[in-house]
Amino acid sequence: MYGEDVLAGNWRRRKAVPEVDVEPGMVVEDAGSGFCGAVVGFEYGAVVLEDRHGKRRNFPLDPAAFLVEGQVVTLRKAAAAPVAPQRRTTASGSVAVEGVRAQVAKASRIWVEGIHDAALIERIWGDDLRIEGVVVEPLDGIDDLAGAVRDFRPARGRRVGVLVDHLVPGSKESRIVAAVKDPDVLVTGHPYVDVWQAVKPERVGLRQWPVVPPGQPWKEGVCRAVGVAQPADMWRRILGSVNSYKDVETPLINAMERLIDFVTEPA
Repeated sequence: MYGEDVLAGNWRRRKAVPEVDVEPGMVVEDAGSGFCGAVVGFEYGAVVLEDRHGKRRNFPLDPAAFLVEGQVVTLRKAAAAPVAPQRRTTASGSVAVEGVRAQVAKASRIWVEGIHDAALIERIWGDDLRIEGVVVEPLDGIDDLAGAVRDFRPARGRRVGVLVDHLVPGSKESRIVAAVKDPDVLVTGHPYVDVWQAVKPERVGLRQWPVVPPGQPWKEGVCRAVGVAQPADMWRRILGSVNSYKDVETPLINAMERLIDFVTEPA
């Protein structure tokens, strides 16, 4: 006559039980054992409680298994906060463009004096240049730069940027560059005798680059001064020390950024 036995069955599940995200330091009570403590962590999918005496116990996160301020609750581990994607940069310091494939090579070019220059440029600016579709070509010296420019026949959509070593007033290089007068050609460079010297010396374990007397081959003179047998060995050491624009001197960075802007300017 009194109807259903109110104590029969699982009384905890007769009504909707709120779910509560677990927070470190939250005080909860295990409904089954009466153990009460603060949340100090998780182990193997169970919450770890520590009571006021420092005793710790693990309890599985079963439904309706805990009391918070006298109310039956289901504890749940809070979802991890989404991690903001890290902005990736290229070796040149530019923001990396994800999911973009290298473009087909455009007509414009960047010329450098030799294969060492080309390898160093690739090391730092390779990602940027591939996205822009710009090819870097070594010239094997600039003695006939004017002739190379005539053969290339620059135009508004077919520009040339030239990176020159040791481009300082009064140098042989400055006289060669002065003979090139074309609005679609930009010649710039750095003051260092060789592109090796554009790498910061401390990156290769030197306090400064050795001073090589005039009239002596510069690379060979550097190798003798630092005790390296062959220029090829020294070059491997130099190139291996370069990982980003931070490893080279500012004049080289400025020159390359100018050239890239010039050859990628919309026609």
